[in-house]
Amino acid sequence: MTDDLDPSVFYLLSYGLYIVAAKNKGKMNGLIVNTVVQVTANPPRIAVSVNKENHTHDYIAESGMFSVSILGEATPMQFIGRFGFKSGRDVDKLDDVEVVKGTADCPIITDHALGFLEVRVTQQIDVGTHTVFVGDVVRGQRLRDGTPMTYAYYHQVKGGKTPKKAATYIEEIPEPISMGEKAAQRQYRCQVCGWVYNPALGDPDSGIPPGIPFDELPEDWVCPLCGARKDQFKPI
Repeated sequence: MTDDLDPSVFYLLSYGLYIVAAKNKGKMNGLIVNTVVQVTANPPRIAVSVNKENHTHDYIAESGMFSVSILGEATPMQFIGRFGFKSGRDVDKLDDVEVVKGTADCPIITDHALGFLEVRVTQQIDVGTHTVFVGDVVRGQRLRDGTPMTYAYYHQVKGGKTPKKAATYIEEIPEPISMGEKAAQRQYRCQVCGWVYNPALGDPDSGIPPGIPFDELPEDWVCPLCGARKDQFKPI
Protein backbone atom coordinates (compact mmCIF):
# COMPACT_ATOMS: atom_id res chain seq x y z
CA MET A 1 0.00 0.00 0.00
CA THR A 2 1.14 3.56 -0.71
CA ASP A 3 0.43 6.79 1.13
CA ASP A 4 -2.02 7.66 -1.65
CA LEU A 5 -4.15 4.58 -0.93
CA ASP A 6 -6.28 4.24 2.18
CA PRO A 7 -7.13 0.48 2.44
CA SER A 8 -10.36 1.24 4.29
CA VAL A 9 -11.85 2.81 1.15
CA PHE A 10 -12.37 -0.73 -0.19
CA TYR A 11 -14.89 -1.33 2.60
CA LEU A 12 -17.18 1.13 0.84
CA LEU A 13 -17.55 -1.21 -2.15
CA SER A 14 -20.73 -3.28 -1.99
CA TYR A 15 -20.65 -7.08 -2.17
CA GLY A 16 -22.87 -10.08 -1.50
CA LEU A 17 -21.97 -13.43 0.06
CA TYR A 18 -22.16 -16.62 -1.98
CA ILE A 19 -21.07 -20.25 -2.14
CA VAL A 20 -19.41 -21.20 -5.41
CA ALA A 21 -19.32 -24.97 -6.01
CA ALA A 22 -18.00 -27.28 -8.72
CA LYS A 23 -17.39 -30.95 -9.46
CA ASN A 24 -14.43 -32.60 -11.16
CA LYS A 25 -13.47 -36.24 -11.58
CA GLY A 26 -16.26 -37.39 -9.30
CA LYS A 27 -15.40 -35.04 -6.42
CA MET A 28 -17.32 -31.95 -5.29
CA ASN A 29 -16.19 -28.88 -3.42
CA GLY A 30 -17.26 -25.33 -2.70
CA LEU A 31 -16.05 -22.10 -1.14
CA ILE A 32 -17.34 -18.77 0.12
CA VAL A 33 -16.82 -15.78 -2.16
CA ASN A 34 -18.08 -12.21 -2.32
CA THR A 35 -16.80 -11.45 -5.81
CA VAL A 36 -19.74 -12.50 -7.98
CA VAL A 37 -20.94 -9.86 -10.42
CA GLN A 38 -23.26 -9.82 -13.43
CA VAL A 39 -21.38 -8.47 -16.43
CA THR A 40 -23.94 -8.66 -19.25
CA ALA A 41 -27.72 -9.04 -19.54
CA ASN A 42 -27.98 -10.54 -23.02
CA PRO A 43 -26.73 -13.18 -22.82
CA PRO A 44 -26.97 -13.36 -19.01
CA ARG A 45 -23.33 -13.62 -17.99
CA ILE A 46 -21.52 -13.39 -14.65
CA ALA A 47 -17.93 -13.33 -13.42
CA VAL A 48 -16.31 -14.56 -10.21
CA SER A 49 -12.77 -14.14 -8.88
CA VAL A 50 -11.25 -17.23 -7.21
CA ASN A 51 -7.81 -17.60 -5.58
CA LYS A 52 -5.59 -20.05 -7.45
CA GLU A 53 -4.67 -21.78 -4.18
CA ASN A 54 -8.27 -22.67 -3.41
CA HIS A 55 -9.22 -26.29 -4.07
CA THR A 56 -12.40 -25.28 -5.91
CA HIS A 57 -10.37 -23.16 -8.35
CA ASP A 58 -9.01 -26.25 -10.11
CA TYR A 59 -12.43 -27.91 -10.13
CA ILE A 60 -13.87 -24.94 -12.02
CA ALA A 61 -10.89 -24.61 -14.36
CA GLU A 62 -10.99 -28.29 -15.36
CA SER A 63 -14.74 -28.93 -15.43
CA GLY A 64 -15.81 -25.62 -17.01
CA MET A 65 -18.90 -25.41 -14.79
CA PHE A 66 -19.75 -23.85 -11.44
CA SER A 67 -22.77 -22.89 -9.38
CA VAL A 68 -23.46 -19.83 -7.26
CA SER A 69 -25.68 -20.15 -4.18
CA ILE A 70 -26.96 -16.79 -2.90
CA LEU A 71 -26.93 -16.84 0.92
CA GLY A 72 -29.52 -15.14 3.12
CA GLU A 73 -28.94 -13.06 6.23
CA ALA A 74 -30.13 -15.93 8.45
CA THR A 75 -27.27 -18.22 7.35
CA PRO A 76 -25.49 -19.53 10.49
CA MET A 77 -21.89 -18.46 10.96
CA GLN A 78 -20.72 -22.07 11.35
CA PHE A 79 -22.14 -22.87 7.92
CA ILE A 80 -20.22 -19.92 6.45
CA GLY A 81 -17.10 -21.03 8.33
CA ARG A 82 -17.35 -24.52 6.85
CA PHE A 83 -17.00 -23.14 3.33
CA GLY A 84 -14.87 -20.09 4.12
CA PHE A 85 -12.26 -21.28 6.60
CA LYS A 86 -11.84 -24.99 5.90
CA SER A 87 -10.14 -26.65 2.97
CA GLY A 88 -11.73 -29.29 0.78
CA ARG A 89 -8.33 -30.99 0.79
CA ASP A 90 -8.82 -31.79 4.48
CA VAL A 91 -12.59 -32.18 4.97
CA ASP A 92 -15.67 -33.02 2.94
CA LYS A 93 -17.41 -29.64 3.01
CA LEU A 94 -20.55 -31.03 1.41
CA ASP A 95 -21.08 -33.76 4.02
CA ASP A 96 -24.59 -33.39 5.52
CA VAL A 97 -25.25 -30.40 3.25
CA GLU A 98 -28.29 -30.23 0.97
CA VAL A 99 -27.04 -30.51 -2.62
CA VAL A 100 -28.88 -30.92 -5.91
CA LYS A 101 -27.37 -31.91 -9.23
CA GLY A 102 -27.28 -29.42 -12.04
CA THR A 103 -26.13 -29.50 -15.64
CA ALA A 104 -23.17 -31.82 -16.21
CA ASP A 105 -23.53 -33.01 -12.59
CA CYS A 106 -22.52 -29.60 -11.25
CA PRO A 107 -23.36 -29.47 -7.49
CA ILE A 108 -25.75 -26.77 -6.31
CA ILE A 109 -25.86 -26.08 -2.57
CA THR A 110 -29.38 -25.21 -1.46
CA ASP A 111 -28.96 -25.06 2.35
CA HIS A 112 -29.61 -21.45 3.48
CA ALA A 113 -29.66 -20.32 -0.17
CA LEU A 114 -32.30 -17.88 -1.40
CA GLY A 115 -31.56 -18.86 -4.98
CA PHE A 116 -28.87 -20.19 -7.26
CA LEU A 117 -27.23 -19.75 -10.65
CA GLU A 118 -25.55 -22.41 -12.73
CA VAL A 119 -22.79 -21.19 -15.00
CA ARG A 120 -20.86 -22.56 -17.97
CA VAL A 121 -17.37 -21.01 -18.17
CA THR A 122 -16.62 -19.15 -21.41
CA GLN A 123 -13.44 -17.33 -20.41
CA GLN A 124 -10.66 -17.54 -17.81
CA ILE A 125 -8.68 -14.40 -17.05
CA ASP A 126 -5.40 -14.64 -15.14
CA VAL A 127 -5.14 -11.70 -12.74
CA GLY A 128 -2.13 -12.84 -10.72
CA THR A 129 -3.12 -14.49 -7.42
CA HIS A 130 -6.65 -15.09 -8.73
CA THR A 131 -8.46 -16.26 -11.85
CA VAL A 132 -11.58 -14.46 -13.00
CA PHE A 133 -14.00 -17.01 -14.40
CA VAL A 134 -16.54 -15.52 -16.82
CA GLY A 135 -19.47 -17.63 -17.89
CA ASP A 136 -22.98 -17.85 -19.29
CA VAL A 137 -25.83 -18.54 -16.86
CA VAL A 138 -27.53 -21.73 -18.07
CA ARG A 139 -29.95 -22.07 -15.17
CA GLY A 140 -31.24 -19.94 -12.31
CA GLN A 141 -33.91 -20.42 -9.68
CA ARG A 142 -35.29 -18.72 -6.57
CA LEU A 143 -35.61 -21.13 -3.64
CA ARG A 144 -37.09 -19.17 -0.74
CA ASP A 145 -37.95 -15.69 0.46
CA GLY A 146 -35.46 -13.70 2.49
CA THR A 147 -32.94 -10.89 2.44
CA PRO A 148 -29.64 -11.61 0.66
CA MET A 149 -26.64 -11.29 2.94
CA THR A 150 -24.37 -8.40 2.01
CA TYR A 151 -20.70 -8.41 2.89
CA ALA A 152 -21.33 -5.38 5.10
CA TYR A 153 -23.99 -7.29 7.06
CA TYR A 154 -21.65 -10.25 7.42
CA HIS A 155 -18.95 -8.02 8.90
CA GLN A 156 -20.92 -5.46 10.89
CA VAL A 157 -23.84 -7.53 12.23
CA LYS A 158 -22.57 -11.12 12.31
CA GLY A 159 -18.94 -10.19 13.13
CA GLY A 160 -17.55 -12.17 10.21
CA LYS A 161 -13.94 -12.03 8.99
CA THR A 162 -12.31 -12.26 5.57
CA PRO A 163 -10.10 -15.28 4.67
CA LYS A 164 -6.56 -14.32 3.65
CA LYS A 165 -7.04 -15.93 0.23
CA ALA A 166 -10.07 -13.77 -0.56
CA ALA A 167 -9.77 -11.20 -3.33
CA THR A 168 -10.97 -8.50 -0.90
CA TYR A 169 -8.75 -9.41 2.08
CA ILE A 170 -7.32 -6.45 3.99
CA GLU A 171 -5.08 -7.03 6.99
CA GLU A 172 -6.76 -5.74 10.13
CA ILE A 173 -4.77 -3.93 12.81
CA PRO A 174 -6.12 -4.77 16.29
CA GLU A 175 -7.27 -1.78 18.32
CA PRO A 176 -5.25 -1.25 21.51
CA ILE A 177 -6.94 -1.75 24.89
CA SER A 178 -6.12 -0.10 28.17
CA MET A 179 -4.26 -2.09 30.82
CA GLY A 180 -7.09 -1.39 33.25
CA GLU A 181 -9.83 -2.92 31.13
CA LYS A 182 -11.86 -5.44 33.09
CA ALA A 183 -11.64 -9.08 32.05
CA ALA A 184 -15.43 -9.18 31.74
CA GLN A 185 -15.24 -6.61 28.94
CA ARG A 186 -12.22 -8.02 27.16
CA GLN A 187 -12.62 -9.30 23.63
CA TYR A 188 -10.90 -12.45 22.36
CA ARG A 189 -9.78 -13.16 18.80
CA CYS A 190 -9.77 -16.59 17.15
CA GLN A 191 -6.24 -17.35 15.97
CA VAL A 192 -7.57 -19.56 13.17
CA CYS A 193 -10.09 -17.33 11.37
CA GLY A 194 -9.90 -13.95 13.14
CA TRP A 195 -13.47 -13.95 14.51
CA VAL A 196 -13.76 -11.85 17.68
CA TYR A 197 -15.80 -12.80 20.73
CA ASN A 198 -17.27 -9.62 22.18
CA PRO A 199 -18.98 -10.10 25.58
CA ALA A 200 -21.26 -7.16 24.79
CA LEU A 201 -22.69 -9.14 21.84
CA GLY A 202 -22.34 -12.72 23.02
CA ASP A 203 -22.70 -15.49 20.45
CA PRO A 204 -26.36 -15.69 19.32
CA ASP A 205 -25.68 -18.58 16.93
CA SER A 206 -24.49 -20.71 19.87
CA GLY A 207 -27.12 -19.48 22.31
CA ILE A 208 -24.69 -17.32 24.32
CA PRO A 209 -26.49 -14.12 25.42
CA PRO A 210 -24.78 -10.72 25.73
CA GLY A 211 -22.89 -10.07 28.97
CA ILE A 212 -21.07 -13.41 29.28
CA PRO A 213 -17.28 -12.98 29.75
CA PHE A 214 -15.05 -15.20 27.62
CA ASP A 215 -13.74 -17.06 30.70
CA GLU A 216 -17.29 -18.09 31.60
CA LEU A 217 -18.09 -19.67 28.23
CA PRO A 218 -18.67 -23.46 28.37
CA GLU A 219 -15.49 -25.49 27.91
CA ASP A 220 -16.97 -27.21 24.87
CA TRP A 221 -17.83 -23.88 23.20
CA VAL A 222 -16.18 -23.41 19.81
CA CYS A 223 -15.72 -20.54 17.39
CA PRO A 224 -19.02 -20.11 15.53
CA LEU A 225 -17.17 -19.33 12.31
CA CYS A 226 -14.47 -22.02 12.03
CA GLY A 227 -15.04 -24.39 14.97
CA ALA A 228 -11.77 -23.59 16.77
CA ARG A 229 -11.56 -24.46 20.49
CA LYS A 230 -11.43 -21.89 23.32
CA ASP A 231 -7.69 -22.42 23.77
CA GLN A 232 -7.20 -21.14 20.22
CA PHE A 233 -8.44 -17.68 21.22
CA LYS A 234 -6.26 -14.88 22.55
CA PRO A 235 -7.24 -11.58 24.19
CA ILE A 236 -7.01 -8.54 21.95
